[in-house]
Amino acid sequence: MDGSTGLDAATGDGHVEMRLNHALPPDGANGKPVGKEGDLVVRDDELGALGNMAFDLHSQLSTTGDLARQNTFDAATQLFNDGLEAGSALTVLHDAWNTKLGTLKEACAHISNHLDYSKAQHAKDEHDIQTGMKNAAGKAMTVSRIYDYIK
Repeated sequence: MDGSTGLDAATGDGHVEMRLNHALPPDGANGKPVGKEGDLVVRDDELGALGNMAFDLHSQLSTTGDLARQNTFDAATQLFNDGLEAGSALTVLHDAWNTKLGTLKEACAHISNHLDYSKAQHAKDEHDIQTGMKNAAGKAMTVSRIYDYIK
């Protein structure tokens, strides 16, 4: 899948590529694709930082996003009781704000949880790959033994 979004830092031509589900021929020196590198790369520290940012935003929204809720509702009730239509409008605004705030908090929690899960799952997968190769007899293969098979 190729896309053209943003500005390519290497060429400045605005063309950015992402390739999924296929491998490009290696350049021989480092195994990277020939030409522009289009592989998606994410590091654990980046995932952790993004997850922490989402968690922090959720925490901030939980406190500061709710500061005016009770006062807004009280004002809407008072305006409505005084016979002003602004009371109904303010109630609609109050309810819409609560809905949007809840949705945003859920999205932040989802992002944080997903990134935490992704980090943990990636670490588990890496461990399984590193320790899970077995020979025909079912014994774990060491790195040097694996190397003997691929020479």
